[in-house]
Amino acid sequence: MNPLDPKEFRRQGHMIIDFLADYYQNIGKYPVLSQVEPGYLKNLMPEFAPLSPEPIETILQDLQQHIVPGITHWQSPNYFAYFPSSGSTAGFAGEMLSTGFNLVGFNWVSSPAATELESIVMDWLGQMLNLPKAFLFSGSGGGVLLGTTCEAILVTLVAARDKMLSQIGRESICELVVYVSDQTHCAVQKAAHIIGIHPKNIRVIKTIKSTSFTLSPESLSSTIQTDVQNGLVPCYLCVTVGTTSTTAIDPLGPLCMVAKKYGMWVHVDAAYAGSVCVCPEFRHFIDGIENANSFSFNAHKWFLTNLDCCCLWVKDPASVIKSLSTHTVYLENSATDSKRVVDYKDWQITLSRRFRALKLWLVLKSYGVVNLRNFLRSHVEMAKTFEGLVKRDKRFEIFVPRNLAVVCFRLLPSAVAKISNGGSKTEDVAKISNGGSKTENVAKISNGGIKLEDVANGINRRLLDSINGSGTVYMTHAVVGGVFVIRCAIGATLTHTTHVIMAWKTVQEHADAVLNY
Repeated sequence: MNPLDPKEFRRQGHMIIDFLADYYQNIGKYPVLSQVEPGYLKNLMPEFAPLSPEPIETILQDLQQHIVPGITHWQSPNYFAYFPSSGSTAGFAGEMLSTGFNLVGFNWVSSPAATELESIVMDWLGQMLNLPKAFLFSGSGGGVLLGTTCEAILVTLVAARDKMLSQIGRESICELVVYVSDQTHCAVQKAAHIIGIHPKNIRVIKTIKSTSFTLSPESLSSTIQTDVQNGLVPCYLCVTVGTTSTTAIDPLGPLCMVAKKYGMWVHVDAAYAGSVCVCPEFRHFIDGIENANSFSFNAHKWFLTNLDCCCLWVKDPASVIKSLSTHTVYLENSATDSKRVVDYKDWQITLSRRFRALKLWLVLKSYGVVNLRNFLRSHVEMAKTFEGLVKRDKRFEIFVPRNLAVVCFRLLPSAVAKISNGGSKTEDVAKISNGGSKTENVAKISNGGIKLEDVANGINRRLLDSINGSGTVYMTHAVVGGVFVIRCAIGATLTHTTHVIMAWKTVQEHADAVLNY
């Protein structure tokens, strides 16, 4: 057996490409959200691994019959859940080449091209975003490709912690405070836990609907002032450009000005929305970035670059390297000693790393800046179309203003209140949402101790479950300010306006059924 026989590699490679091409061609026919039950696969698989080899033909058959039904199809044109995980031919080809070379680029000498291409691509992309030169290798900063935003936050939080402790003493770690809003990604709290920041020193600042659930500079300032008065040390602020729930855009400039007074590290998490900032008309979302310390976005979300590929830029690479560098005999080499190369092992948590720059390079070269911008704009236009359709149906509301290509909407409480008044049979609102006794009039709910808003939440949850259960489209939800909203996140590579219109018709059909419960 030769596990890397070129002839067999070519034969199987062609078969797999054909398999995937057929998959993409027919992807719209599958239920978007997998409809299998937990544990389904155990009943289909043998108890032990095969003792003898099986032909690729048999393996692909099993893949189609057993694995594909258990896949939620993120590349489906009818996928509107979470955030997109956009793929492309170029992204796939880059991933395939990277996997084929199978190099481990932990330092420059282990594969010079991997390191140098990454540095070049990160400067290209930084220029597309019009980042200040202080973030680029052509200036005094630099960029690195990581797996996910969770890694970017962990890397920058470690650097922020050590930078502050070098000033106040390592024994003072219990005094460090991390600041986030109640819309910030949970990765910050996880990272803080990992690096030893006490949970009681993580400030989760409340946001409100009147400011579109953005982090208020005034609230941040007053929270910091209280902590300083209590002898604590402000250390790290995460500003979000495109929050997970509603794509809220925190006011970066004013927040940086608050943090600057206290010498805090400011990280800008633009995991979703960072991509679209390559378009000049959306660049204002990161105005004020010159006063931040680090900035990251996920090219695998909305930039045609297959998972995983998080782009992180830092103004002061030395602070990251100081915290994360490793020195051991077997890594010693003359290139590192010369101080003329980047060793990316010192910019990340792990030692080993993949050749991620290859797929990002292929995406940039294959599509070009103009086409990438138009790709992003097309999804924003589709979201405007969906938003317009929602606004025409008086039973629904747009819960928060749409920023980019995510529309947050819900059935209005007033629509829910008319369920039993419209002449149709209904059961108790409590049953509609969770189960319970009967009632004659939904309008009497508040008198019975059940809030209409809670009932509306239950009805909207039921509506979303009904939509997703159909398999026609897949959307997800958020709970913001106590309100359950449905999110339509447009960004899958294969999605067109026709799919968006169909998605809205699906929502309406299931709303009709739910409201006639």
